Amino acid sequence: MREVLSYSRRGNRLTPFQQEAWDAHHGTWVIPDEAVDQPGFALTEWFGREAPLIVEIGSGVGEATGVLAAARATYDVLALEVWRPGVASSLAEVAKAGAANVRFCSVDAVWMLENVVVPGGLAELWTFFPDPWPKTRHHKRRLVDAPFTALAATRLAPGARWRLATDWVDYADQMRSVLDAERSLTGGLVARWEERPVTKFERKGIAAGRTITDLCYMRSE
Repeated sequence: MREVLSYSRRGNRLTPFQQEAWDAHHGTWVIPDEAVDQPGFALTEWFGREAPLIVEIGSGVGEATGVLAAARATYDVLALEVWRPGVASSLAEVAKAGAANVRFCSVDAVWMLENVVVPGGLAELWTFFPDPWPKTRHHKRRLVDAPFTALAATRLAPGARWRLATDWVDYADQMRSVLDAERSLTGGLVARWEERPVTKFERKGIAAGRTITDLCYMRSE
């Protein structure tokens, strides 16, 4: 496990609605943390098929996950989220969208990319509104830095896209700086991705007067 993490694990208490969703779907759609340590672990066994893989890092409460996954039924979507109430809410969102192609896991995203996702194994990577760690002394905890960018680039298949969004201008600047410096990636600032639903995190940023930045980078052929 890394010494400096890009997240903190918050409380695990579920609301009645979240508990109902968890009870109904976690057995099918949630990959237990301990499962990834088992010899021979393979994502294909949990999805029940071979399909192009999309990873979403930080699915929140699943507002985007369900909608985007439902529109990509021929893809498998691995949603990495460490906040259990968020996963429970996401299960409800995925069920509502009819997106049976999503699996959730709460294992550290960097570890998963290093140890589970094979090089060139990603058809797409989504990082929407990662924790901005706004205090200067906490910037080292931000997910999108040079080492993670280099790792993520190796996991993208040639031509695969990495879509990002943030409502913190200085984090957007950091993202652009490290992504532009990665020679195997091309891209930059783009218009808001219309397919991505406006989530509560985005609404919160807009209400606070912050600028929403969308970025898209592609792995070179």
